[in-house]
Amino acid sequence: MTGIAQRAQRVSPSLTLEITAKAKKMRAEGKPVVSFGAGEPDFNTPQYIVKAAERALKEGMTKYTPASGTDAVKKAIAAKLEKDNHLKYELNQIVVSNGAKHSLYNAFLALVNPGDEVIVPAPYWLTYPELIKLCEGIPVFVNTKAENDFKLTPSELKNAITSKTKAVLINNPCNPTGAVYSKEELCALAEVLEKTDVYVVSDEIYEKLVYEGGEYYSIAQHSPALKERTVVIGGVSKTYSMTGWRIGYTASSEAVAKAMGGIQSHTTSNPNSIAQYAASEAYSHSEGDAFLSDMKKTFDTRRKFMIERLKKIPELEFVYPKGAFYVMLNVAHLFGKSTESGKKLSSAYDVATELLAEKMVAAIPCESFGAPEYLRLSYAISLDDIKTGLERIADFISSLA
Repeated sequence: MTGIAQRAQRVSPSLTLEITAKAKKMRAEGKPVVSFGAGEPDFNTPQYIVKAAERALKEGMTKYTPASGTDAVKKAIAAKLEKDNHLKYELNQIVVSNGAKHSLYNAFLALVNPGDEVIVPAPYWLTYPELIKLCEGIPVFVNTKAENDFKLTPSELKNAITSKTKAVLINNPCNPTGAVYSKEELCALAEVLEKTDVYVVSDEIYEKLVYEGGEYYSIAQHSPALKERTVVIGGVSKTYSMTGWRIGYTASSEAVAKAMGGIQSHTTSNPNSIAQYAASEAYSHSEGDAFLSDMKKTFDTRRKFMIERLKKIPELEFVYPKGAFYVMLNVAHLFGKSTESGKKLSSAYDVATELLAEKMVAAIPCESFGAPEYLRLSYAISLDDIKTGLERIADFISSLA
């Protein structure tokens, strides 16, 4: 009998770690690797936020705070939710945590009992099912369709709901697909959910990265009744390029927030006090909108370039992205072909490993994202690197026999 708990054994290792580790090792050896694996903005944290953190240090704001966050950062988050999403929350409905991943874990811990089902549309961010399994829930995958931009449809949702369904996970905009749900699409899903007692965990971490004039809509906006059963997940990581600061939040009903706050008080206590002060400044400072606008324009330029270049590689199909900073490539047409070294490709993981070995390009195979025929490319890298990387990908494909 092993001494390791069953919940830990249920967690699946990520297939992306080997690719990432190899790419880092090659770079350390001085090799010119282009990595499309980035899951964070390639911008420095804005100086006005850094200066706010410096002030907090000088003023001695280095002590414990309330476990669920300071009133100052909660007020800033509440103001953001009301201004941007037309959602009103009291401070006791907001829990500030150590990043959006921690917020998701708190939400599942508060909602999911052993054996409860959580609907997860596929493709999905690879951490979702692992968090659900750690909470002894059962992830129920719904394989969405490329022709629907990999977005969950009302009929797919309705067919997946059972007597054991506790919640549905909505990631909008989506990692890894870059898909964005419209208001009409979310309202159609909401109408299905309003006839049930199913909760919604709405991961909105990429909400500020929506392109082509699309206006972001949260499913919690649909009705007061659904808002009461929705846990909104957000944070500063992707929005203000603060990934290492580790500040995320939930906005939910008072009862769910109280449960999550209680859990957090016994697991991590409060989020970093300095980072909380910096996050409150991120949301409220007058320079924030300009930073967001500039970052979004940069990502959009890269996105458009990637789309146009990928259209010129006939062996590849890709999902047209309208949000976040990812593109998914269908590499199934390459399966069965052989590389110059004689390696026969049989999976997206094979494609990724050989692409790195032969052309020094790192891309993320999506087996762990519920999309085994795809690679994920991030455009949170420089335009020069994108150009070089895509040329190498084209060369790799043309070399296959």
